Amino acid sequence: MKFRNLKIEKDILKLIEKKGFDEPTIIQARAIPRILEGKDVIAGSATGSGKTLAFVVGLLHNHRDSTGEVQGLVLAPTRELAQQVSRELSYFCGSRGYNVACVYGGVAIEPQFRSLEKADFVVATPGRLLDHLGRGSVDLSKVNTLILDEADRMLDMGFIDDVERIIRKTPAKRQTILTSATMRGEVMRLSQRYMHNPVKVFGKKEVDPSKLKQVYYDIPRNRKLSLLTYLLKKEKSDLTMVFCNSRRAVDFVTRNLQNHGINTHAIHGGFSQKQRDSAMNKFKSENVRVLVCTDVAARGLDIENISHVYNYDIPRESKQYMHRIGRTARAGEEGKAINILSGEQHEDFRRVIRDNGVRVDKVKTPELKTSRFPGGSQRIDRHRGRERRLK
Repeated sequence: MKFRNLKIEKDILKLIEKKGFDEPTIIQARAIPRILEGKDVIAGSATGSGKTLAFVVGLLHNHRDSTGEVQGLVLAPTRELAQQVSRELSYFCGSRGYNVACVYGGVAIEPQFRSLEKADFVVATPGRLLDHLGRGSVDLSKVNTLILDEADRMLDMGFIDDVERIIRKTPAKRQTILTSATMRGEVMRLSQRYMHNPVKVFGKKEVDPSKLKQVYYDIPRNRKLSLLTYLLKKEKSDLTMVFCNSRRAVDFVTRNLQNHGINTHAIHGGFSQKQRDSAMNKFKSENVRVLVCTDVAARGLDIENISHVYNYDIPRESKQYMHRIGRTARAGEEGKAINILSGEQHEDFRRVIRDNGVRVDKVKTPELKTSRFPGGSQRIDRHRGRERRLK
């Protein structure tokens, strides 16, 4: 199937083709026709499968003229995803004279006042949008298309109350499109409350299991960082993501990898927007090959050519494991997921294997040279929910 078979308007189709896209992904082929019919749509597919383009096409199809009022609203869980969606939407809006406002926290609010004054479309994170609603700087009473992007992640991050408050500020009569990588109970309950007879469309997972090798090392806690350093130096890799469960762990791992000559950058929720943009620009430009991150910071990032994913910390929630490894083995490319497992994380690891039904092979730990890491190693005190250093 080609994009031209989806009854997309000619000027939008030309812009799609200009980006080098000819054939839609599975989720695009299934979602776009329903969106163009004006249906409420639930689009379930893996991160990176093309859901953004699907709802951007719908936004443009539903709106003919710039009115100076907010007609379309996209809610996104993270600043990075909001920026990514805004860039995509702005590309398609240019020829029609639409104005796009991107609203998120961590930056000065004054410039956002000006962009909202003439916005036709708003892409926003929930917290900052509520701030603007409280200040009276945005009016959602004319919104006729609402997008809840990565809804499962917004719920994971505790935004459910904020999201519902925002939805109630929009007209009851509107088109609602919900995208999500998972379709668990909370997501479906949200759709039942705020969507009208939604059509459910699903795409296959973009990860090719036959191309993804999953392994784990069982190693004492105080040797984890030595093993990670060894593997990053020995494994032949393109871009690599290393996942940790906390901000402090990200900082600790990043600092020590840099001290051992590995070109590394970090990203987590404690970074300012300038720091986050700098990290991503360096990573995408290949000046930095290794990105150490938390789940919250990584979700929504548009990153291609990831060959290796390391779980320095095993995720506490099983579904996060699939989100992490879904970064690699895409589009026919091979990928590798490497889990570095220490004693206190066996329970989490067994749950990951059981809940996701994946096969992860144990690998013999290589002989490691003793490495010095300032500050000792770290572990999570699971009962008190804090980190402590081990000397």
